[in-house]
Amino acid sequence: MTTPLEFEQPIAELESKLVELRHLSSSKDFNISKEVERLEDKVRKLLHQTYSRLTPWQKVLVARHPERPHCLDFIGQLIEDFVELAGDRAFAEDKAVIGGLGRFRGQPVMVMGTEKGHDVESRLLHNFGMPRPEGYRKARRLVHLANDYKLPILTFVDTAGAHPGKDAEERGQSEAIARSIEAFLKARVPVIATVTGEGGSGGAIALAVANEVLMLEHAIYSVVTPEGCASILWRSADRKQDAAAAQKLTAQDLKALQIIDCIIPEPLGGAQRSPKSAIAETGDAIEKALKNYLNDSPEGLHNHRRQKFLTMGQLGLS
Repeated sequence: MTTPLEFEQPIAELESKLVELRHLSSSKDFNISKEVERLEDKVRKLLHQTYSRLTPWQKVLVARHPERPHCLDFIGQLIEDFVELAGDRAFAEDKAVIGGLGRFRGQPVMVMGTEKGHDVESRLLHNFGMPRPEGYRKARRLVHLANDYKLPILTFVDTAGAHPGKDAEERGQSEAIARSIEAFLKARVPVIATVTGEGGSGGAIALAVANEVLMLEHAIYSVVTPEGCASILWRSADRKQDAAAAQKLTAQDLKALQIIDCIIPEPLGGAQRSPKSAIAETGDAIEKALKNYLNDSPEGLHNHRRQKFLTMGQLGLS
């Protein structure tokens, strides 16, 4: 069982009963297999009913679920012979951005992404997935390396945003993000970005300027968190649910607005319930997207990416 979200309490109660029944059914003195099957079917139906009509705010909660697969999980399952490359060659190593070389289903690639961590120790190590300037400068360095060796770039985005601390601002946070965006825009190799959880602000787009942007079904992607948006518009984070609805931050909204290119289906109940199958499905989507660009010229890839982002915001305009 995964840690239940606030709107999943009815499901959690049924699953607790199911665990008890399974325990009883393992005893020779009881034969309640039919009751177990009935309850399993009831759980599946309730999950389907709940997840087929999630509100934008509920999507935010799912995207932030601590048990969703993170960057290192995707790399561990999808990338063979991964060799991590560290440091920005200017100041320090930033553990919030993971990057390196590897093979994706036989294809040599450069891979990078934001890592949140799964427990207290790893979350502190990775700064909760919020990169400092050196993380974005490392990403820029790896883009240049990928260009030199003609390696496609795969990125995995899951961050609430760039690190907001004074130290980051002192070391040029906004400039580092801008330079990272510039490097991705000018890349002369295929770039496929996948938003796996939270795609927050410039901290996300710094790694998501790609030929194709994929997004997990229950991920979110926006310029600011709902709490931040509510604080700006209504001077109160209590209006976060209203903000989430207004922001059009779900994968479904963004696909309709042509901000992203593909929605990757998640297992019933979200990627947190079956991380391995969610990662496998993501791998299939990345492979399909990557094949569309492997034979394109460097100029064609650059121009495609440039035109893609220039076109954004023109939907519905004559």
